[in-house]
Amino acid sequence: MITEGLQSLYTRDLNKLKLEIESYQDEASIWKTDKNISNSAGNLCLHLVGNLNHFIGAQLGNSGYIRKRELEFSLKDIPRTELIEKIEGTLEIVASTFNTLSREDLEKDFPLEALGYKMTTEYFLIHLFGHLSYHLGQINYHRRLLDGE
Repeated sequence: MITEGLQSLYTRDLNKLKLEIESYQDEASIWKTDKNISNSAGNLCLHLVGNLNHFIGAQLGNSGYIRKRELEFSLKDIPRTELIEKIEGTLEIVASTFNTLSREDLEKDFPLEALGYKMTTEYFLIHLFGHLSYHLGQINYHRRLLDGE
């Protein structure tokens, strides 16, 4: 079933996100920006955690999570250990939510028109996975370009 495949992919890439944050040699580099790099890895990490907790946890899993999107980009210098805890919490909420989804749930309209139009839950979960992968790649490049400069 597609839910198992999606859950596996989300788990894989959230674990990669955790590894990327752990791989910074200089913890302060997590929060660096430079020239045309306007978002730090720390802010992208907060954004991914907020995004998934909001759209998967709160909207599909009824977790009660309240998103504060503006803080995802304005907070700075959160300790690496706290970022990792947030990623681990996101892994748990994503897994527990996927464990409740049926094929019928995936065929229903997603509760919000997050992209400005109606779409199935399955479609939006695939979109969210692409969003996760996109920012994960940015974090990887950020680390390799700005860590230890």
